[in-house]
Amino acid sequence: MELIKKTGIIASVILMSGMLVRTAYNKTEEKETVKKENHFPANIDFAGEKTPLTISDVRERFDRELLVNANLDATTRIIIKRANRAFPVIEPILKRYGVPDDFKYLAVIESGLVNAVSPAGARGVWQFMPDTGKERGLEINDVVDERYHLEKSTEAACRYLLDAYKKFGSWTLAAASYNGGVTGVNRQITFQGVDNYYDLLLTDETSRYVFRILALKEIMQHPVQYDFAMMPQDLYQILPVKKVIVNSSIPDLAVFAKEQGINYKILKIHNPWLRDRKLDVAEGKTYTIDIPTQGY
Repeated sequence: MELIKKTGIIASVILMSGMLVRTAYNKTEEKETVKKENHFPANIDFAGEKTPLTISDVRERFDRELLVNANLDATTRIIIKRANRAFPVIEPILKRYGVPDDFKYLAVIESGLVNAVSPAGARGVWQFMPDTGKERGLEINDVVDERYHLEKSTEAACRYLLDAYKKFGSWTLAAASYNGGVTGVNRQITFQGVDNYYDLLLTDETSRYVFRILALKEIMQHPVQYDFAMMPQDLYQILPVKKVIVNSSIPDLAVFAKEQGINYKILKIHNPWLRDRKLDVAEGKTYTIDIPTQGY
């Protein structure tokens, strides 16, 4: 009987301890959630074009994407890590073409800054479909696919965006057209009689598109406020490479890689636009292959 009483007392203590732990955990969790939910910028813009947060649906749509991405902890954290390597490549190209720096966040939401492949067949960081990529000057075939070439695909994206801006006179609409197409967005502008992205009723995906860009911009520009602070050593670093100019065909890229002091895997990681085991080079054509000097 005494043993049962003692056991009951112990069980009660354990139960109460568990409740206290759960209560403390729940309060901590609630505190963290409130912290993320309460931080809402007073103003935000895309490429210098102000987002009208005073309009209720605009504010709510931005709030949705901000909350979603602020709470995708692993996904958002790894994007920030990748950006440390990708943005230094993308930023100077945008600047050279006169495309606002904010468009680097378009690449973020398109692919997460990796060479993604969509079910529809779009590929690369900028997610070009084959025909659109070729129209913008990319070489796309079974041996070479420059949609996987970060520098060249960024240049192609710039050409697209400049044409879209010329059409709409708005960088925000140019961004929306990257998802909805120039023709599709223009059709809705004509039908609805408004020429501002925030006044248009578009498909669900295109309606969310710019707000997703804005959300990632806000989080990536203020990572500490959204609990994404990281040490410099945690970010993915740019690896130094030497540029090898190739003006003749390479029948075996594995042999070529060993001649350069690396292996086939490393060659393909640094040159994902090489899509075959060989490289056919037409007369008068040249390619530049990156050979890393560290990190392998």
